[in-house]
Amino acid sequence: MFGYVTIQKPELKIRDFTRYQGYYCGLCRSLRKRHGVTGQLTLNYDMVFLAALLTGLYEGKEEAALRRCLLHPSGKHLSLSNPYIDYAADLSVLLAYYNFMDDWRDDKNPAALAAALAVRGDCMSLKERYPRQCRAMASYLKKLHAYEERNGRSLDTAARFTGEMLGELLVCKEDEWSGALRRMGFFLGKFIYLMDAYEDLEEDEKRGRYNPLLSIKDRSGFEDWFARVLNMMMAECAGEFERLPILKDVAILRNILYAGVWTKYELIKKKRAKTGEHHGSL
Repeated sequence: MFGYVTIQKPELKIRDFTRYQGYYCGLCRSLRKRHGVTGQLTLNYDMVFLAALLTGLYEGKEEAALRRCLLHPSGKHLSLSNPYIDYAADLSVLLAYYNFMDDWRDDKNPAALAAALAVRGDCMSLKERYPRQCRAMASYLKKLHAYEERNGRSLDTAARFTGEMLGELLVCKEDEWSGALRRMGFFLGKFIYLMDAYEDLEEDEKRGRYNPLLSIKDRSGFEDWFARVLNMMMAECAGEFERLPILKDVAILRNILYAGVWTKYELIKKKRAKTGEHHGSL
């Protein structure tokens, strides 16, 4: 996905940060085991959140071990393993494939095409294992591309496609919690789409690419209005999360939903403010 769904480290207790690192390491190892070195390159924080969320909801058997790795060879660290981490690993590869193909479509970037072809073999078997999730990804790109081609102006409509897709990915099985997970993913997906559009504003304007924020970015009060919209999305997402009977690692998940998702937003705001100051001084 886009790397917005991460922790705010200073607000986490040491034991919770250790657990979070355990999910990250476990996801990395699962990717290597199930999809090789190429699959390992699709590791991202958004799927670490998914692994922790589903583990917290369903709990079940978990293996924990202290391990070394090439990236952190100085000492052993916690690595977790369970079926929900494996699920997140599989979805990481699938999402990466569709994202690479989307980049190829938009910019004709040969590196994106090469990356897509590198994971395509694994994706064929994953499509058989996760037909509903794959349909959601394919439908998401089809709807989004069609909306972009007709230069759709509704921000809510454009963001909804990502929300619908992510809602399906959060549901690993149909049960009593699937409704809350879908709604949670829907609002989190809309938040992610809006954040991505916000971050890419200048680049999209420069390259002449579609971005539903371009037509409203210069309106008076845009920044305050946009912040309220993002807050509404995360309030709805967090409300659905609180309906789930999660106790395990709940401090990590709340840290992400109430604080971590805003980390990159604050960085982007500061960057945009500095750029504006610089332009104003010319």
